[in-house]
Amino acid sequence: MPSQPVGLQESILFGEDFELDLRPRRLRRGGRVLKLERIPLDILLLLLEHPGEIVTREEIVARVWGTDVFLDTDNSIRGAIRKIRQVLKDDPEQPRFIQTVTGRGYRFIAPVVSPGEEGSAELIGLEGPVARTDAQRAILEPADGRQDNGLHVGDEPEPAAAEFPIAEGAPVLGHRRSRTWLLVGMAALALLGLVALPAWWRWRARVAAASQPKTVLAVLPFDNLSGDADQEFFSDGLTDEMISQIGKLNRDRLIVIARSSIAKYKDSKQTAKEIGRELNADYLVQGSVRGSPDRVRITVELIDAKKQTDVWTESYDRELKDVLAVQDSVVRSIANEIHIVLAEDQKRRLASSRQTVPEAYVEYLKGRYYWNKRTGDSIAKAEQYFQQAIDRDPTFAAAYSGLADCNSGLAWHGFKAPADSLPKAYAAARKAIEIDPESAEAHASLGLVLSHRWEWAGAEAEFRRALELDPQYANAHHWYGDYLSIRGRHDQALAEARHALALDPLNLTISTWVGLRYYMARNYFAAIQQNRDSVEMDPNFATAHLVLGEDYVQVGMHNEAVNELKRAASLSGDSPLYTAQVAIALAAAGRNREALQIAHELEANAKKRYVSPYALAQIFAALKMDRETFTWLEAAWSDHAVWMGYLAVDPIFDRYRSDARFQELLGRVGLP
Repeated sequence: MPSQPVGLQESILFGEDFELDLRPRRLRRGGRVLKLERIPLDILLLLLEHPGEIVTREEIVARVWGTDVFLDTDNSIRGAIRKIRQVLKDDPEQPRFIQTVTGRGYRFIAPVVSPGEEGSAELIGLEGPVARTDAQRAILEPADGRQDNGLHVGDEPEPAAAEFPIAEGAPVLGHRRSRTWLLVGMAALALLGLVALPAWWRWRARVAAASQPKTVLAVLPFDNLSGDADQEFFSDGLTDEMISQIGKLNRDRLIVIARSSIAKYKDSKQTAKEIGRELNADYLVQGSVRGSPDRVRITVELIDAKKQTDVWTESYDRELKDVLAVQDSVVRSIANEIHIVLAEDQKRRLASSRQTVPEAYVEYLKGRYYWNKRTGDSIAKAEQYFQQAIDRDPTFAAAYSGLADCNSGLAWHGFKAPADSLPKAYAAARKAIEIDPESAEAHASLGLVLSHRWEWAGAEAEFRRALELDPQYANAHHWYGDYLSIRGRHDQALAEARHALALDPLNLTISTWVGLRYYMARNYFAAIQQNRDSVEMDPNFATAHLVLGEDYVQVGMHNEAVNELKRAASLSGDSPLYTAQVAIALAAAGRNREALQIAHELEANAKKRYVSPYALAQIFAALKMDRETFTWLEAAWSDHAVWMGYLAVDPIFDRYRSDARFQELLGRVGLP
């Protein structure tokens, strides 16, 4: 059989010696073809295309069977995954390749390398296939296209005299010419070897680095040993800070699980091995904090999760102003124990002595504690604490970033007018970058503010800069995904949202926003499944009920929609934006009188508190009252309402897409 043209030979390497050929599609190990049926092979390819990310059941169904399918796909998927694991000799309890994410889908966790990433002229390796140029094939491959028989140039024996008889006394010109061409071929081969060898070594170094699995580490919630429940903010805040600092180590070799995914282990009685298995973590960091007005005692322990053995333990009894130096010491010790090589700038940072204004640091930790609760009241409290931290220490960059996030959040959830919150958010984010230009958090915060201000080009530049500085910062992927969705780039938006969720799989906000990405892309079935999962994770999380209710509206599940959105409004503290969604569900159900009553109540409330004009425009659009819809859309544009940014993709306004007034309004907001 003729060899496949190089341009069509694409493959994906993973694990130690597995290779998935794409044309023709087949799985090989060490040159041996492994038997795998079409459906398991298609699912394996989908997982390999998204390494480290959760691939949902809905995505598998869409890829393998299509969207209009009425099969028992759950059992089919489980059977296919089982067959893949059998071929890869993978253990579902302690996976090396495919990790099951309960209630969500599957994640491919082994190293993945695509040989074609840096050019097809590089040699793939001594034991694998060789990507060759035409000149290389002319010398190295048989001219008639036969398969290589294992002999190589210089190995083939001289032909026997009986095979090529030469008459006695006849000239040997032909024989000499063949020997001359053989020498020329050998010389050319040697020259090609000199040219290709550096490329081969580069590839081998890249594969060697990629084949080393990343170390996964989880910082469990620190215990509060002060005996004062009001000091819980300090232990929780210190946990966040340790996650942040350790997460800035060598990101090519280390994955640190995000805060939201470890919060449930607070006061947990599970063993290190059990927690490690659930999180797929190699190491766990446990700690305790005992604080006093001016001193703090911190104990930190590094545990090998699989062996359940202590690797390193240290206690620190320091003044509160030295707490940052303690963090640096802990990070340096952990890096040394798990053999993480630090970059020179990381070494310099950790070697320098850092101090903080104790009172400012305490206020900052309180701010983060309340910010993580994500309710209207808690975000308002967090804003106050971040401002107090700044008042005590005007050079505290992280506090400015927190202040920016609070004001952005208050505007998005409809608790504060954009005119009041966005200027504060913008000024705080700019100040954070001025103090610390290398802060991914600060750049992401600024990107979020610029997105809310409809400054689209600037927003994307800031999100990209944040991800360049810290590719593992989940919030940057999360907010960038929202930006991409607003711009109508739905595939990219979903990829960013899924990446954020892979980095922080138990983060309710990020999980809910994955559903919102599906919703804006009109994939309501996938949105419902995703947001049901979010609601199950925490039945008291208002935003998950909000987006799930919106999903139900679009698929005509009217009773379910009304119930979910009423629950969301109640849990949100009666945010006007959330309450408006109840009216939209009522209008969709034909209960126009009730919907109109809510609209009038919100109009009256606007005299006492902020009510987004965009929310009122949504209600009247659902009621098909065109004049009122455009009146409130104009008001939303003048108000610079944050949700106005969704105008190009919001399904509620689909009936107006061809209206010239609507198109003109999109242009004013700078939307596609």
